[in-house]
Amino acid sequence: MLAVAGLIAALTVLRVIYAGVIDLRTDEAYYWTWSKENVLSFLDHPPAIAWFIRFGTAIFGDTNFGVRFAGILAMLITQLLLADIVRRVTHDVRAVVFAVLMPEAALYYGLLMAKVSPDVALIPFAVAMMWALVRLKGSDDARWWLAAGIFAGLALLSKFTAVMLIPAVAAFMLVPDWRRRWLVSPYPWLAVLIAVVLFLPVLIWNAGHDWASFRFQFVRAAATHELSLRTVGDFIGLQFGLVGFILLPVVLSGVALTAWRGYRQRDAVAILLSTAVIVPFAYFFWKSLTLRIGDTWPMFVWPVGFAAAAINIAMLPREGWPAWMIKPTVTWAVAAIASGIAFVILVFLYYTVSPWNFIGRTDPIGGEAGFAQVADRAQAALQKTGATWIATTDYRTYAMLRWHFKDRVPVIQINERGRFQGFRDPGMNLIRGHTGLYVGREPDNTSPLWASTTAVREPLERVERSWRGVVMDTYALEKLTGWTPELSPPPDSPLYRWRVLAGDFVQAAWRGGNPGFDVAVLANDRDAPPFPGEF
Repeated sequence: MLAVAGLIAALTVLRVIYAGVIDLRTDEAYYWTWSKENVLSFLDHPPAIAWFIRFGTAIFGDTNFGVRFAGILAMLITQLLLADIVRRVTHDVRAVVFAVLMPEAALYYGLLMAKVSPDVALIPFAVAMMWALVRLKGSDDARWWLAAGIFAGLALLSKFTAVMLIPAVAAFMLVPDWRRRWLVSPYPWLAVLIAVVLFLPVLIWNAGHDWASFRFQFVRAAATHELSLRTVGDFIGLQFGLVGFILLPVVLSGVALTAWRGYRQRDAVAILLSTAVIVPFAYFFWKSLTLRIGDTWPMFVWPVGFAAAAINIAMLPREGWPAWMIKPTVTWAVAAIASGIAFVILVFLYYTVSPWNFIGRTDPIGGEAGFAQVADRAQAALQKTGATWIATTDYRTYAMLRWHFKDRVPVIQINERGRFQGFRDPGMNLIRGHTGLYVGREPDNTSPLWASTTAVREPLERVERSWRGVVMDTYALEKLTGWTPELSPPPDSPLYRWRVLAGDFVQAAWRGGNPGFDVAVLANDRDAPPFPGEF
């Protein structure tokens, strides 16, 4: 066990280094801007990720590591919870070791838990809810329902996809023989009440903003397109790459056997763990038939799968399975962990040590790196023109400029103002009546939105953002005069509406309702990068 602890400590150090030296990605910077606001919730997501970031930056300042610190902590907490779940179910040290090392062997967690996202907040709370229900089964103490309710509420405060765990909890409660006991017990219903009470910040914010978050998310969840093998292939390929080419089959087979065992024997824990993986995975696979699934969407699924796979390894010999099945299961699990950890280390070295770019413009990290080049040129343009504020027309550019300028200069995304409801005054005294600087990623600078303003735009220069010798994006810098942006335009304004990548469904879904939801539609949206607000 000391060797395992040492290995985990060493891999945690890798995550710490990665968190400190790798540039923030645009979504991370966007969530950091949320941490500077005092609002109950946000259009894109519930508020927990903003709280996580505020916690880290309160300790380590507005640094890369400060923003990502909570993700490092979340990974360790998740591993401890997985270890205790497996220990309580199996009392098998080897199974516990498998449970804590499987996340280390998956790129999703072994490295990318250092990338802050709402999923990083969701994962420890979702696993903690599972842990509380396992404690309930082991102790038969109904009060564990209340703990499960607390963690469920915190999970909902992290990301809406937490609702996909409801079928697992329902099956845990209703399929085993104890269902009548829990149906008449007040504890499960008190747990539901606790979860709803904790979720109240999101409900209150939405009630005051025409249920914007739910409408925003429903558009994406309910949108349909024609069948696409490409999006299916993207989804499956991402799971193999981010979970592991060997580890993913190991986990899926372990989950399948756990489900077979659970529903055949009415084993509550096996039902809980397997259903918590099968239902969300099946949903994402179904959606991938027509839509591109974001890389982080299934991230909350697999930790529970790791627990199920580790438990399955311990249960096979106890249930009298033949040796020809038991030995390969253990061998493949060991191979998955060894190869996965090696892959995580190689990826770490590629991004922190190597000078090469083997992937080109599609590199997921390099594709968003190097923004300091743009910020430096913007700073020079501010001094040259006497501009006192910066305008953008893209949330990514807005977030990165706010991150680099640390609010020394007001930065305004002039469009999609529905994203910024309730945000504080960014410094209108430095904006109103003053010259501004527009920074826009090409071709965003050609947006027809400008026609709805009185701004006079004077082109200044073009700036290339590059990473390891490859140009990733080009930005236009322009001098702005004759206009002051409106922070709270009416919902029917083109400067209020936000983009949703959901195709023509968007126009049909909300036309006739709040005009703020007659959103702009992007062409070929199914193949475009997902927005942070998706799911």
